[in-house]
Amino acid sequence: MASFLQIRCPWMEIAHRLPDLIETHQLRSHVDKMPLLSTQHLQGDRELQLAHLALSFVTMGYVWQEGEKGTVKVLPRNLAIPFAEISRTLGLPPILVHMDFVLVNWKKKDHNGPLEIENLDPVICLPGGESLRGFILVTFLVEKAAAPGIKAIAQAVNGMRQNDGKILEEALQEISSALKDMMAALKTMHDYVDPEIFYRVIRIFLSGWQDNPALSGGLIYEGVWEEPRAYSGGSAAQSTTLHAFDELLGIRHSRECTAFLHRMRDYMPPHHQAFIKEIQASPLLRCYVLASGKKELQSGYNRCVAALSDLRTCHIAIVTKYITMAAIHARAKPSNATPRMSPPSFLEKRGTGGSEVLSFLKSIRDTTREAMLDF
Repeated sequence: MASFLQIRCPWMEIAHRLPDLIETHQLRSHVDKMPLLSTQHLQGDRELQLAHLALSFVTMGYVWQEGEKGTVKVLPRNLAIPFAEISRTLGLPPILVHMDFVLVNWKKKDHNGPLEIENLDPVICLPGGESLRGFILVTFLVEKAAAPGIKAIAQAVNGMRQNDGKILEEALQEISSALKDMMAALKTMHDYVDPEIFYRVIRIFLSGWQDNPALSGGLIYEGVWEEPRAYSGGSAAQSTTLHAFDELLGIRHSRECTAFLHRMRDYMPPHHQAFIKEIQASPLLRCYVLASGKKELQSGYNRCVAALSDLRTCHIAIVTKYITMAAIHARAKPSNATPRMSPPSFLEKRGTGGSEVLSFLKSIRDTTREAMLDF
């Protein structure tokens, strides 16, 4: 039986045409004509996630089609109602989140081929061409590189509970290797994403409507809530991986950074949030390693902390190039393009999730370094 989303669903038809519809300023008119569809025919997590992916991308395109000077205050009911219903079922907010943008937004060109960037494409795109494709897929490959380390977290917890230093030592080695592989994957961003395209074209479509002067007061979801709702935009801080490593290693960030990171957990799938809580409820690795007096475990722990710190330093370099330096170049060389192609002023120093991006990243990098053990 064909899937509901495969039967000429207007959501999917519009979602697959987003770059063209946005660039020709036709997306809003197409969405306004879209029928109000019931979500009751969606079956299982895969269909629900695909629907959330499609509607989240359409929503971002609808809001930001004309740039920061031409935003809308109301998301029409034929988009808002199904998006809110699907979000409620999945336990997610009705906005594009990291799960949409990265975790479920990839497909193989050759089904039997490898999970490598040459054999991958996003399921749904926004304007940005090859740079948008590269940004999505490189971020996905960073998540893929994390997978062995995430599995090793459970191994590390078991090692502590069984008081088995050998199991724990092997888990720490796996985690440090995964963190190094994540950094290697992140560095390929330079090969696939043009800083000017990222800054001028892509970033605004990841922006939310919380603490955003372009949408002061938030966005009205017509037919869902009478009052405007404010949600943060897509952010790497919504990725479960670094939260999980922080919790396992006992990294303690500043109060302000911790508050922001914990708020970003509301944008994760519920089972990801539950995983982080399971780690929090586990024995404290840092205390266990210190109490063990074993140099092998203490060295293994420090290698993990160093690798996590190096990954965050790499992220700072990426942000410096793609945001800070790109902003300087944009001010020095204004674009002759349409207002939508002009970089949004509200994102000059802020991340799309709402944080003061460089100061935030430097703070969490520094507090990561401070976790190193002296022995």
